[in-house]
Amino acid sequence: MVYHESVLLHESIDLLGITPGGVYVDATFGGGGHSKLILEKTGEKGRLFAFDQDEDAKRNIEQQAFSSHSGFTFVPSNFRHLKRQLRAEGVRVGTVNGILADLGVSSHQLDTAERGFSYRFEAALDMRMSRLDGETAADLLNTRSVDELQRIFSELGELRNSKTLAYAVVQERERKRFRTTGDLLELCTKNLLGERMRYFSQAFQALRMEVNDELGALEDFMKDALEMLAPGGRLAVITFHSLEDRMVKNYMKAGNVKGEPDQDFYGNITKPWELVTKKPVEASQLETKQNARSRSAKLRVAAKRTINDKR
Repeated sequence: MVYHESVLLHESIDLLGITPGGVYVDATFGGGGHSKLILEKTGEKGRLFAFDQDEDAKRNIEQQAFSSHSGFTFVPSNFRHLKRQLRAEGVRVGTVNGILADLGVSSHQLDTAERGFSYRFEAALDMRMSRLDGETAADLLNTRSVDELQRIFSELGELRNSKTLAYAVVQERERKRFRTTGDLLELCTKNLLGERMRYFSQAFQALRMEVNDELGALEDFMKDALEMLAPGGRLAVITFHSLEDRMVKNYMKAGNVKGEPDQDFYGNITKPWELVTKKPVEASQLETKQNARSRSAKLRVAAKRTINDKR
């Protein structure tokens, strides 16, 4: 079974502008598809640091013999710690040539029942990217207030009846604590609004994003990426959620996730990025036909400006 089929593989690597012998980061290693192509293009003298907090990804490295490349280093960490981990590996600030992040959940994670990411399988309601620490989705459902639950289902899941579902969770947990994906699926079925599978997907997605603080991690990552990149170095990010795409768009436009102009004392607006893609790159019809999970993918790429370039 294929661990994960990389989305927008060639488009993202081509736009990353690989230079032979350069220093690169694959911030979301997953199945290693992007890493493999980066190593091919950067050659034996290049260096690649691959991040992934999922223990399964590390085992995937051993199976594919990535460690045989002298310039390959696996970093078992969330990409929100990009700067700290790279500096621990001896990489100086402002010296990385390119950084790539694919924010999608891997096919392996979705298809592994015990991870609890999918409503297709009966399993413990976990959803943690790293199973070593942190609260599970079940913990979240059993402890969060109704207002917090409504925010999660509304903002992250974009569910139209988020308030109804939040109240239903609180009422249900008084009768029985949430433990499995089946418990959540049963509740969603009782409060269904709209197309069945879409509703389930949105509810599960909302919990996964909250459990892993995915939006907070993305913001931390992009801030670190700006510091670690060399002038002219490129950042490529593939998103699958409208909130993530908006954050990336705003950050590449204005240097912050809110998209607000950064002005100095004299009113000069500083723009730390030069857009490489004016509009997001989306999967081709052929790719979406071959891999349905690519339909919502959006790729944005920007290059770090030089210090004196404040256009």
